[in-house]
Amino acid sequence: MLRERIKTIFSFPVVLASLLVWWLSGVVKPGLGDPDLWWHMENARFLFSHHHLPRFDAFSYTTMGHPWMDHEWLAEVPYYLAWHAFGPVGVYVTLIVILEGILLGVFYLASKGSGNVKGAWLVSCFCVLLAAVSFGPRTLLFGYVYLLIILLVLQQFRAKGQAPLWMIPIAFCLWINSHGSWLIGMTVFGIIIASGLVQGNWGRVEAVRWSPRQLRQLLVTLGASVAALFVNPFGYHLVFYPFDMAFKQKLTVNNIEEWASVDFHDGRGKVVLILLVALLVGALLSRHRWELGQLGLAVLAVYSGLTYVRFLFLAAILLAPLLAKFLDFLPPYRPEIDKHWLNAAILAGMLLVIVARFPSRAALENTVAERFPVAAMAYIKTHGLPGRTFNHYMWGGYVAWKEPELKTFIDSRSDIYERSGVLADYLDAIRMKDSLKILDKYQIQSVLFPPKEALSYLLEHNSNWKVVYNDNVTEIFERVGPMPAEASPVAATHQTSGPKAY
Repeated sequence: MLRERIKTIFSFPVVLASLLVWWLSGVVKPGLGDPDLWWHMENARFLFSHHHLPRFDAFSYTTMGHPWMDHEWLAEVPYYLAWHAFGPVGVYVTLIVILEGILLGVFYLASKGSGNVKGAWLVSCFCVLLAAVSFGPRTLLFGYVYLLIILLVLQQFRAKGQAPLWMIPIAFCLWINSHGSWLIGMTVFGIIIASGLVQGNWGRVEAVRWSPRQLRQLLVTLGASVAALFVNPFGYHLVFYPFDMAFKQKLTVNNIEEWASVDFHDGRGKVVLILLVALLVGALLSRHRWELGQLGLAVLAVYSGLTYVRFLFLAAILLAPLLAKFLDFLPPYRPEIDKHWLNAAILAGMLLVIVARFPSRAALENTVAERFPVAAMAYIKTHGLPGRTFNHYMWGGYVAWKEPELKTFIDSRSDIYERSGVLADYLDAIRMKDSLKILDKYQIQSVLFPPKEALSYLLEHNSNWKVVYNDNVTEIFERVGPMPAEASPVAATHQTSGPKAY
């Protein structure tokens, strides 16, 4: 028995899985550059300090006290606990563990769905390139973990007629408390159920009807999953949040980079083009017959990934089993020719390389300092800032994490700022559309912004403003001219005083 377990541990599929981890560790650039990380951790710090979730904004003077829903609260906790225990290294380890878990899940899903271990590995390596859009300590990654759980359970249910369906409602309960992408999971679940409501063959597309017992089990699971969505601290408001995002937050969707469509002129677009060509060639040359549900998921994956680059990771997950089937011409894996000593040596070598390349705390802190105003915050802590500050969108969360008492103009929680009109004013200001009028409108006395930006250039050449601090990342401007007499439309809360309002 022990000998068989050792053979399993040092088998060829395990080597392939480890090679996938090694490939991922080489592609992921060490760093903590996601701007959302900081306000996520600040929310989690509040949760552990006050034992309840924030209900109002306390980060900015522009929306201070406005109702706000922390719709990703559960996914914030692991990052905060990791930081609390081990600092930036803890957050980076958490990120790598989640990413590697997802990619290994994709490998397992593709190998089980296609019966082709080698093809699944090649596809999973390619999927790393598609997934790079989400390489960062993001709450969205937890959604992909739950999606893989649901797909694996449903794959087993389709293949064997039985599976632990009880895991699906639990996954949705965790998912809605972690990220608004749960709606994608519900769409995937619906496509798979609907694909078994009919039976027939249409060219190279085929459908197999669910048995009455299977359909009943799936519908009960679907009902339980919908009910599980309401097990959250915000009730039906959290359930409707993805619809609010889709239909009411147009400014966010139209102006945030990851909500843009694929640009086939850049490197990412070329990777997507390779994917589309592979799908086309596979569909034309492969003998594979498409299952109706598989076709539906492929359409969802291609539409989502091409429409919004943030969903290229989703496309990779949904398309991996199909792409692996297109590679069924590869020689199958033969366990009897495994050389376990060689596999063990390869695994040991990869482990040494991964450990040697792991970034130190200092290296991670340097990557933070390259993207966020680390040195400038030290200056601010010593010298302070007069009055209200206009800050860069990407830096608001970092300021809230480092100096909670220093109230900001905006951060990357775009939902509350779009509803209040602050996001529209911010976009106008950085696009040279009445920039100075907007600074006057909000009674801004200091500006925290990157150098070489249009707004920075404008203030550098305006006699009412002067540079009081600058480095390679940040410039700080202070108003030296008279403040306009008009009152600001926002609350007159001073940015460095007053209790936190949650």
